[in-house]
Amino acid sequence: MKPILDGRRFGPWALVTGASSGIGKEMARHIAASGINVVLVARRLARLQEVGKALAADFDVAYRAVEADLSLPSFFTEVQRATADLELGLLVGNAGAPNPGELWTLDRDDLMKAVHLKVNANLTLVHHVARGLVRRGRGGILLVSSVGGLNGVPYVTNTAAVEAYVLTLGEGLHVELAKHGVNVTVLMPGPTLTESMAKMGVDPADLPLKPMSAERVAAEGLRALRRNRATHVAGRLNRVMSRIMPRSIATAMMGAMVGKRFAARALGASRP
Repeated sequence: MKPILDGRRFGPWALVTGASSGIGKEMARHIAASGINVVLVARRLARLQEVGKALAADFDVAYRAVEADLSLPSFFTEVQRATADLELGLLVGNAGAPNPGELWTLDRDDLMKAVHLKVNANLTLVHHVARGLVRRGRGGILLVSSVGGLNGVPYVTNTAAVEAYVLTLGEGLHVELAKHGVNVTVLMPGPTLTESMAKMGVDPADLPLKPMSAERVAAEGLRALRRNRATHVAGRLNRVMSRIMPRSIATAMMGAMVGKRFAARALGASRP
């Protein structure tokens, strides 16, 4: 695996949320391949330990595994305690969880957890880490949003809304921090082969475009950060579609596609 990042600019330590699987895990792997030590944050400590041990063995880097639920306000205490003695050169805000279904039928606590996870947690971490990066005069912040954040998406309404927050947060920070030598990029994946896709009940065969691998999405995101692009839609076809399709049409098309899937699921559940 070829290094993507300059360890002197984005090291010596990187903090990666949602690092136990999917895009976050692949981000951590590419970062470690660049010779940067990693702080891995997620709810599943055993999984984090597995990831960390593999990275240490493969790339001779140090790691710290931090068990924290970013949907709870108390998460920051754990992260701050685990990183107080480290020089962080990179933040990757990747953690997220979908809320599929008609908004009014979903549990309000689950909806609020998603808000805390994508909005409050990213804001808290960015506010904390950016101060150190500005003092250093170098480093980076990579926030993972979604192409769903570009417009409203029916039946995952709350998910698209919080992804939109991440997008606008990163776009503003990109300008604010550029003069301090800090790169900021928002990565927007389309359909990606991750646990979240499985939780959504999405069959990759039903999608109009073949889902991307988490490894490819992670690599594209880190390359975009290295080049200091404000935003990057992962996948050439996804980029083309996001540029040419009006928001209203994208919302209607996604609503029809996702709504049809939920209708089929409900019909199947009602059959004896």
